[in-house]
Amino acid sequence: MPPDATAVAMPAGAGEIEASRGAAQAAVVRKDQPPANDPGITRDQELVEAARRRRILIKILPWLVITGLIIVWQCAVYLFDIPQFVLPAPTVIAHSIVTWWVPIIDNASQTLMTTLIGFALANILGLTLGVVVGSSVLVYYGLYPLLIAFNSIPKVAVVPILVIWFGIGTTPAIVTSFLISFFPITVNVAAGIATVEPELRDVLRALGAHPLNIVRKVGLPRSMPYYFASLKIAITSSFLGSILAETVAGQKGIGHLMIVASSRFEVPLVFAGLIVTAVMSVTMYTIATIIEGRTTGWATRSQNDMGASSGN
Repeated sequence: MPPDATAVAMPAGAGEIEASRGAAQAAVVRKDQPPANDPGITRDQELVEAARRRRILIKILPWLVITGLIIVWQCAVYLFDIPQFVLPAPTVIAHSIVTWWVPIIDNASQTLMTTLIGFALANILGLTLGVVVGSSVLVYYGLYPLLIAFNSIPKVAVVPILVIWFGIGTTPAIVTSFLISFFPITVNVAAGIATVEPELRDVLRALGAHPLNIVRKVGLPRSMPYYFASLKIAITSSFLGSILAETVAGQKGIGHLMIVASSRFEVPLVFAGLIVTAVMSVTMYTIATIIEGRTTGWATRSQNDMGASSGN
C-alpha cells in the first residue's frame, strides 16, 4: 500500500470515532434533561399553577366580598343621604366600636360565655341522645316525633317560661342556647349512625361483635361527618339563642346592650353589637371547620381533590 494512502485512511477512522462519542454524549444529555417543549410536562405545570391560583383565590375571596360590600354600603349611605338613625355608615359604626369598646367587650364576653356553656351541654346531650336514637329502631320511632314537635316550638315563646323558672339573668340565656343547638346535633348524629348498612351489621354480628362495639367502632366514625355538619349549624344558632334571651330577660350581654342602645337611639351601637356577634360566630365556625378537617379529612378528601383538579 502506498504511504500516502495510509496517511489518508487513519484520519478518516479517527473522525468516525469522535463523531460516535459526540452522539453518545448528546444521547446522555437528552436522557438527563427532558425536552422543554414536551406537551405533557407543560400541561402538568399548567394544572399545578392553576390549582395554586385557585387555592389563593379561595383564601382571599371572602375578604374581597366583605370589602366590596363595605364599599357599596358606604357609598350608598352618602349617595342616597340615608339618615344615621336608619342606616349608619360603616365608618360611623367603626367609630362607635372604638368609642364604646369597653362595654362592648364586657357584654360580648358574657354572650360568649353563655353561648359556649349552652353549646357544650347541647353537644353532650345531643351526642348521647343521637347515639341512642340512631342505634335503636324502637327508640327512633318513639322519640323522633317528640323531637320534631319540640323543635317546632318558637324559642322566643319559651323564654318567658324560663324566666319564671330560673329568673332574670344568665341561666335563661344558657338554656335557650342549649335548646336551639340541641336538635340539629341529635338528628345528624342519629342519621349518621343509621346509615350503617344492615348487611355490615349482620356480618359483624356473625363475627361475634357486640352491638355496642358496632356502634362504637363503626357507627360513631360513620356519623362524624354528619356531626361536624350539624356542629357548624349549631354554633351559629347558639349565639341566636343567647342574644334572644338577653334581649328579653338579660341584665348583661350583647342582646341587653342592643336593647339599651336602641332605647337611646344609638343605632350605630346596635350595629356594632351585630358586627361583634357576627365576628364571634364566624370565629367559632372557623374553629369547627378546622377541627372537622383534621378529624374527618378522610370523608372530604375526594371533594378537595376534585376541586383542585378542576382549578383550570
